[in-house]
Amino acid sequence: MEIKKGIAVSPGIAIAKPLIIDSEDYRIPKRSILPSSKTFEVKRVRDAFKNAAAELETKASKDAVADGKIRDIFAVHLRFLKDKSLRKKVTDLVFNELLTAEYAISTTLRDIANHFASVPDRYISERATDIYDIEKRLLQQLLGKKREDVKHINREMVVIAHELGPTQTAGFDRKFVKGFATDAGGRTSHTAIVARSLGIPAVVGLEDVTRNLDPSAVVIIDGNRGMVIIDPDETTLKQYQQFAIEFEQLERELDTLRDLEAVTRDGVTISLLGNIEFPHEAEIVLDKGGGGIGLYRTEFLYLYSETEPTEEDHYNAYREVLRVFGGMPVVIRTMDLGADKFTQSQRFVQETNPFLGLRSIRFCLQNLVMFKTQLRAILRASVYGNVRVMFPLISSLHELRQAKMILRDVMEDLEDDSIEYNSDIPIGIMIETPSAALTAGILSGECDFFSIGTNDLIQYTLAVDRGNGHVSTLYSGADPAVVSLLRSVIHDASKARINISVCGEMASEPEYVMLLLGLGFRTFSLAPPMIPEIKKLVRSVTVESCNSLARKVLLMNSEREVINYLRNAAMKVLPEVF
Repeated sequence: MEIKKGIAVSPGIAIAKPLIIDSEDYRIPKRSILPSSKTFEVKRVRDAFKNAAAELETKASKDAVADGKIRDIFAVHLRFLKDKSLRKKVTDLVFNELLTAEYAISTTLRDIANHFASVPDRYISERATDIYDIEKRLLQQLLGKKREDVKHINREMVVIAHELGPTQTAGFDRKFVKGFATDAGGRTSHTAIVARSLGIPAVVGLEDVTRNLDPSAVVIIDGNRGMVIIDPDETTLKQYQQFAIEFEQLERELDTLRDLEAVTRDGVTISLLGNIEFPHEAEIVLDKGGGGIGLYRTEFLYLYSETEPTEEDHYNAYREVLRVFGGMPVVIRTMDLGADKFTQSQRFVQETNPFLGLRSIRFCLQNLVMFKTQLRAILRASVYGNVRVMFPLISSLHELRQAKMILRDVMEDLEDDSIEYNSDIPIGIMIETPSAALTAGILSGECDFFSIGTNDLIQYTLAVDRGNGHVSTLYSGADPAVVSLLRSVIHDASKARINISVCGEMASEPEYVMLLLGLGFRTFSLAPPMIPEIKKLVRSVTVESCNSLARKVLLMNSEREVINYLRNAAMKVLPEVF
């Protein structure tokens, strides 16, 4: 028996024989062409883009994605394939450097992929997988090779691969593909998103699961704990067969909570909202029983195209989400670019210390055309639902006032153009810096709500780069300094009588929920798959007991003492979740 530890990206237990898929890693040699062949080779490039887009559109129309849960990932790939500026870069390489179509496509796409992969932020670095997927699709058009879509499977198996592209994963027949595991990948990759959408247990980032794997072996994929067990002994196999039964029972039980309120045992109603990256995730939030969107990250519009999104691109994306939620709240965060998330035109701009540099609201205030384009789209969409606008990484009152002034300018422009918008749209800010947390009492007088982004607040408070493996163990929401800041901000918000929510990863982690309730939070915005579990935990506790827990935590002196206490308390309340 061999146990491998990776990253759990889609929950569930799968037990079956493995199907090992070749990585399809085409190595294209650098070859030159004759000047007389330039026109022909350029046509090959254009045909490859055109045919790859047509193939993907056909695939996107099939039942696997017709429900919209993963169609936006296909749309991202299609946007690349239809991007004229990207195609021009490739054809210019062919025409000016006299290179083959295959090499021009491969080198151009891999340059983009390498850039994404080098970004410290894991969410952005994992976008490289999408670029490799597009490269393979284009090369298959040129080389005449057919992609393996696992269509020939006629019995239950688990797929094992070095890496899987998201569109390839979307082609899996859920009847026969019971789970998958890969050497590469991460929690926020599009392949992981597709796996969660399809309900396929998955573990990624295993590094060497494909090495020397016997196709006749029994493989267990534990998508809850992030483990892959190869050739389990009889005891382990029986144990996991029982785990699989229990997990299905828990899932069915959690599904019954969908239409129930998140109300504590002593009658306090808690609002559970969803964090989304893409419009299609709105339906997932609704399916999981979420009451709206607490954080709509809009960066995807900028990160997957050679051209910046138009006002209509923004507007259509927002309208799609509003269509799903009607009158429920939808909080749209303005673009959080810079640091580790760059537009294509600015992706090679270097900063010595990017996380302390031109990012988020600072980036917006120095790129007013882009900022106003997004604000116009948000305001136009505001007449179709309960839209709220939120500015990220505010660190001073001056920044907040500047952002509000620009918003007012855009409102005046819309009035001049006789375009409708909600003039009373609520304005909020993300509390992500110690300076904002410490001046929350001042900032609260100039906005309608706070949302605490715990990911960055922890990072900046503890001076820990959360993407740096050398110091990542120091990154913790249980640190007494973080807990103290949370308590301070919620006190100031309560005093000012403005709404406050928590939208970072802490809101999605069961061990922190009782503490957050005890500190006074009543609105949580979290990853959609976690909504049922957090709802069950909320319905299992009293606010009175959470208040007592928070008082004890505030007296503790170390992160380890706090986290051990929180985990033990949560496990007593809801052992089945752990």
